[in-house]
Amino acid sequence: MDEPIGKMEAHNKVPRGFLVLLFGLIAFGVYYIAAYTPGISGWSQYKVFSKEIAEDKANAAAGTAKMTENPYERDEKSIAEGKLLFAERCARCHGKDLKGGVGPSLVGHLKYGEIDGKKFESISEGRPGGMPAFGTELGRDRIWKVLAYVDSVREYGKKP
Repeated sequence: MDEPIGKMEAHNKVPRGFLVLLFGLIAFGVYYIAAYTPGISGWSQYKVFSKEIAEDKANAAAGTAKMTENPYERDEKSIAEGKLLFAERCARCHGKDLKGGVGPSLVGHLKYGEIDGKKFESISEGRPGGMPAFGTELGRDRIWKVLAYVDSVREYGKKP
């Protein structure tokens, strides 16, 4: 009656569910290591991230190309923010009063077009002969806010 435990349990089999789970976990582990180890599969989070960034830039570029109307045109808060951005980024060339200086006047006729889409393109992409591109520096929304401020001065004769 004092048999060792090993002898008493020798006739019991390992449950089939446990074996399936064990071998499944082993197979998953081997797959995971093979799939996500850069030396084996070539996979890298940096590649995935770079691809996502490129897709986001392409989507943003497509979004800016489609948008031709200023979404902040009559929004007073956005116009005030645009005024601050203009003073910070644009006034040194276009003057505090938008009447020009190094750059052309913004209250008269605009050489590259006076519709919102063309004005956005001028700021975002820049123009030959001096206008630098501000698309990456300011981003879409901030450019539209600057344009809302410029348009408020141009259309309504408000003092800057």
